[in-house]
Amino acid sequence: MSQCSALDSLIEMGFSQTRAEKAVAATGNQGIESAMDWLMEHEDDPDLDEPIVSVPSEAAVGDDPQEMDTNGGRQPLTEEEKEKQTRRMMELIAQKQQEREEREKRERIELEKQRRKQGQELAAIKQKLQEQEMQKAAEERRREKQEERLARERVREKIARDKADRARKFGGAASEPISPPAESPVPASTPSPSSPIQEPPTKKEYDQCRIQVRLLDGTSLAQTFRAREQLAAVRLYVELNWPGGPEGPFNLLTTFPRRVFTEEDMEKPLQELGLVPSAVIMVARK
Repeated sequence: MSQCSALDSLIEMGFSQTRAEKAVAATGNQGIESAMDWLMEHEDDPDLDEPIVSVPSEAAVGDDPQEMDTNGGRQPLTEEEKEKQTRRMMELIAQKQQEREEREKRERIELEKQRRKQGQELAAIKQKLQEQEMQKAAEERRREKQEERLARERVREKIARDKADRARKFGGAASEPISPPAESPVPASTPSPSSPIQEPPTKKEYDQCRIQVRLLDGTSLAQTFRAREQLAAVRLYVELNWPGGPEGPFNLLTTFPRRVFTEEDMEKPLQELGLVPSAVIMVARK
């Protein structure tokens, strides 16, 4: 089949003049099937529809005398040839489409692998940050406990010194001469010398606070905090130990008496907020 016949066949099959001419020239006029294969392989070329700079003339191409009719015209394709070429073109198109779908499927699988890998890396980073935050909080808690222990030791030492001072003062008063009872009448309400000295009761101070936090789903969290710790420590504990994590911003409040804690309250110690020695705190959505 001549170049012109292949060119005309491609045009009859629906290809543009420019594409048909490029396919015939690129395949060296090896037939309609070679030209169609070339077109299917280069259908995504950005310059496929650009005009050819120089197109060979009909004289340079040369027609096959066996394919020319008696009047010098080209022999048209028969219906069987057209059907065969059309079937071949549809097979090539289906093949190229299947190859494209397989390539796109591989690309989607690769993108999904990369997305999962990135998700795992982000989850690992988040977990590491949480562990570092918890470790930092634990170190801070240990440091605060150490400071509390030292403070309690200082208080005990001061109490011991006060007791020793009172004992010395009491012993010194006993060695002095005592006036006769007639000259120093004792009121009826005054205890006898043999009775122990009654000191006014002192209000007990707590250095720890037991907090129970009721979550939105009805479950509870319980933890012991220092009385001087800020309410923000309770909120941080809830955020870190909430099963599945909090669903959104939340408030802390008490019911008896009802009080919704503000951001300003988060910086106040538990004992100042009246939560010592124990309290029940509710969680509510903002």
